[in-house]
Amino acid sequence: MPLTELNIAVLPGDGIGIEVTAAALQVLDRVAARTGVALRWNRLPGGALHYRDTGTAMTDASMRECENADAILFGAMGMPDIRYPDGTEIAPQLDIRVQLELYAGVRPIRAIPGLPGPLRDPRAQAIDLVILREQTEGLYWSRGRGSMQDADTAVDTMRITRHGSERIFDYAFRLAQRRRESGRPSKVTCVDKAGVLLSQAFFHRVFAERARRHPQLGADFCNIDAMALNLVRQPWAYDVIVTENMFGDILSDLAAGLIGGMGFAPSGDIGDRHGMFQPCHGTAPDIAGTGRANPTAMLLSAAMMLDWLGERHGHDKLTAAAAMLENAVRSVFASGSLTPCELGGSAGTKEITRAVLEQIPKG
Repeated sequence: MPLTELNIAVLPGDGIGIEVTAAALQVLDRVAARTGVALRWNRLPGGALHYRDTGTAMTDASMRECENADAILFGAMGMPDIRYPDGTEIAPQLDIRVQLELYAGVRPIRAIPGLPGPLRDPRAQAIDLVILREQTEGLYWSRGRGSMQDADTAVDTMRITRHGSERIFDYAFRLAQRRRESGRPSKVTCVDKAGVLLSQAFFHRVFAERARRHPQLGADFCNIDAMALNLVRQPWAYDVIVTENMFGDILSDLAAGLIGGMGFAPSGDIGDRHGMFQPCHGTAPDIAGTGRANPTAMLLSAAMMLDWLGERHGHDKLTAAAAMLENAVRSVFASGSLTPCELGGSAGTKEITRAVLEQIPKG
């Protein structure tokens, strides 16, 4: 079917977010030209520096643009020395998640051939899992709702609902089914702390109910502390991991370390109608402007965006564009001749971007 031009809201943000976003747009333009995909960039302001200069982290107009876009490509926002009056960081990405109900935080963790990792076991090259965070509830629900009971006591509340739990679990099983169709073993692991917290016991129970609807797929449970251990000991044993917001935030950073670091960890924030795609890393102000930023996570996030758009619109060109971009990134590192700065090499933003572009023929 013919595909009209897609409108992509682009929020580069702060620090290296600006640099890796520029790299991603350059590569996406090449991929789009090669595959016949039509993408239009709608660049929007926002972030900590925008807050410092205007008193607003993200305008209502920009939020409406995000809401009307076909997808959102997000760099990184926040600076450690710029905060709200209550001491919390500037994080419009959290506001977007809530406003657009981007309840599924999708964090793929896939080993990249040619990159060294901390695990010596040769099975580490087979790491290919996805961590799913429920992003509208959990402990982060208390953002902006915490309270001081008195001068010496601060309270935040973890909120778990049936609605929020069911939709993230259903997403997890749909994802496992899709991965199964591409040859992956199909198993969904629920990570919780059900033996200690009532909210987690409820989360656990709802998962068991939803799992019974998918008898063709494997399902099991793991305590959060045990999962932290298991991800270091045998991450190749997992397929889809689904968990509460804070637990997922922590586990996804741990898992990123297993494949080289945050510079290689993409993510998607996905709801029923909207999708935002961003690297898992932050703004890294210590290296901003030095050319050392690794754009790989942003490039892989852009590939996730294309794949999501392809699935949403039922369009093979978008799916092919996603595969082309991901394969180009993986091919760049497969030979072992290009090593990013954070892994002891000399390849920075320009070098990695140029190498990826060379893997995508013009035309």
